Amino acid sequence: MKDTIRPKIEKPVVMFIIFIAVFFLLAGAVLGLSAIKEMKKIVADQFNQEQLVIARMVKQRIEREIKLLKREFALLAEDISARPLDLEDQNERIQQSFFRVLESGVWKIESVDISNRRLHTFMPHRRWSVKPILEGSPYPTQLPTIPENESVWVSPPQIKTWGFAFYLAAPLPDEKFKYLIFHINASWFLAPFLKEIRSGSSGYVWMIEQNGYFLFHPDANFIGKNAFTAREEKFPDVPFAKINFIQRERMLKGQQGTGWYYSGWHRGITGQIKKLIAYCPVVVSEEPPQSWSVAVVAPVSEIEGALRKGSLKLFLLQGLVIVFILFGSATILVFEIRWSRLLEKKVQQRTEELKKSEEKYRSLVESAEDFIFTVDSQGQFQSMNSFTANFFGGHPQDFIGKHLSSLFSEPLARRQHQLTDLVYHHGKSVREEFKIQFEEHPIWISVNFMPIKNDRGEVSSVLCIARDITENKNLERQLVNAEKLASLGTLAAGVAHEVNNPLGVILGFTDILLRKTETGSQDYEDLKAIERQGLHCKEVIENLLSFTRVEEDSHQYADVNTSLEETIKIVRHVLEMNHINLVMQLTPGLPMVEGDSRQLQQVFLNLITNAVAAMKEGGALIIRTYFKKKHRKTIVQFRDTGIGIKPEDIDHIFEPFFTTKPEGEGTGLGLFVSYGIIAKYGGTIDCFSQCGDNPGKPSGTTFTVKLVTV
Repeated sequence: MKDTIRPKIEKPVVMFIIFIAVFFLLAGAVLGLSAIKEMKKIVADQFNQEQLVIARMVKQRIEREIKLLKREFALLAEDISARPLDLEDQNERIQQSFFRVLESGVWKIESVDISNRRLHTFMPHRRWSVKPILEGSPYPTQLPTIPENESVWVSPPQIKTWGFAFYLAAPLPDEKFKYLIFHINASWFLAPFLKEIRSGSSGYVWMIEQNGYFLFHPDANFIGKNAFTAREEKFPDVPFAKINFIQRERMLKGQQGTGWYYSGWHRGITGQIKKLIAYCPVVVSEEPPQSWSVAVVAPVSEIEGALRKGSLKLFLLQGLVIVFILFGSATILVFEIRWSRLLEKKVQQRTEELKKSEEKYRSLVESAEDFIFTVDSQGQFQSMNSFTANFFGGHPQDFIGKHLSSLFSEPLARRQHQLTDLVYHHGKSVREEFKIQFEEHPIWISVNFMPIKNDRGEVSSVLCIARDITENKNLERQLVNAEKLASLGTLAAGVAHEVNNPLGVILGFTDILLRKTETGSQDYEDLKAIERQGLHCKEVIENLLSFTRVEEDSHQYADVNTSLEETIKIVRHVLEMNHINLVMQLTPGLPMVEGDSRQLQQVFLNLITNAVAAMKEGGALIIRTYFKKKHRKTIVQFRDTGIGIKPEDIDHIFEPFFTTKPEGEGTGLGLFVSYGIIAKYGGTIDCFSQCGDNPGKPSGTTFTVKLVTV
């Protein structure tokens, strides 16, 4: 009886269990599809944001390169205008400029003489040429009006037979009928920034100019063609309405953002391919407004492949479970548990892969040797890369949530907060340069404040990217000093020659009178005083003439350590008498440097003598030598613990007749002559000093001599 009733009782139960199991399996399938769809969207959005970071990085590098080209252009124009030269000398100076701008795509420099209708053409490693400007020539009689805040006019890209080109142009200062032109190959200019960039494993970068023509594309056949028609001509069966809308309504209007579109080509693969895109404007010039647009793209299949594979396995498992449900509720429960565990494992695996992808692109920011951080509207840190935190002696988590003033001085933090307020208010990037006093050395940083917007287009935070430009500032200061000293040297040489002749007459007649005057008399002593002062003047003039005298290039080489040791033999007794502790840190095996050993000893002697004069009460003098492989320079440092040099005097120490010593103790020519000797052999000499007026900070001066190695 029980055996006949049990099937009747168990059958509905089993059917109910099967129904419930199938219902939950179907519901799970629907939810799984929805979850996969949502995950695809999240991953795609996150991948696009990472592509946008790459696009912004490319934008900054290209804009910085254009600014450097403008600066190089302005310096060359000022150099040519400041010192009128013949074409042969002008060619030499322009060839020197080519070494700095050739890698930036500059392939030709032209000087247009409108008044004489002549075109002077200069190319790398070639002799200049002069051609007449014929009627109908593309060279105008005047350039477009250049705004006051711009020194150089940037032309729109122009299509050539070999690709795109653009040029920088500006009138030569004080030359009403001449102007200078840099011709730039756009492909040469852009390739170093764009060619090797990858988004994911196969994503790439392309760029269009403001009229919609390709400036750069991995498929060289697209370069120089209209971006709206080139794709349709090559792949007529692919719908390009989406990308055409993005190009026309977003990219050509100078906007940045992300999206997707269908393409007909990717790394040699043809067909309808869905791609993710992040785009960003590249500002070429503010006035007149001119911008390009850079796009970073990658196929959706790269991020959906793994998810699609997982979903296929999921469906297979579900089908297998449904088949086995027919064999019993117990089997269904076992497979349900197994499926749940497998799904959990797959989700964990996908989560780990997603984290690795995040870490990969986060490492781009973490590995950058720039100051990168974000702040909110209150000026508090939201995020920070390790380089910034390590530079200020901490970890990123130590500064999150703290105000800008926790890292920067109060005035500097207040100024940065004002700039971030401008970004929040206007939604546009702001750039400025700041000086930071870090330990003993001041550093200069160039900061770019950029808005980070949410889905509603509102500024949610401000991204700050800063770069150390101290070296550039030092180079600018050295350039100014070099130009100033060259002018002063020329003037000093003229004055020395004019004074030398009457001085010789004075000393000659003084010698005659001394022979006729009784030794020991008052007249004799007065004449000896005149003779002493005259000889002092003669020594000053000889120093001036030796500085301005141009010597033949004899390719002399010297051993820095040997020259220092010879100099120390001369001054060691003086150091001991003045209670100065000498510390020698000489690196053995240094390469030979360009320069005459006697003249280098004169430089070292001047620097040591100045250090002794700065330590009246005794102290320490540290002399250090080492080699910099990166720049192929041998470095010699002289560091004393003296009274230091005042900030207002530091920019004048290399000028002739400038001295901080009491009257009668110095001529003011030691550093002037030393600078000339080092510069003659292609080296540089820098000075950093900490004056004793600042309480709590040690005083002293460090002179750094950089010499060119053989």
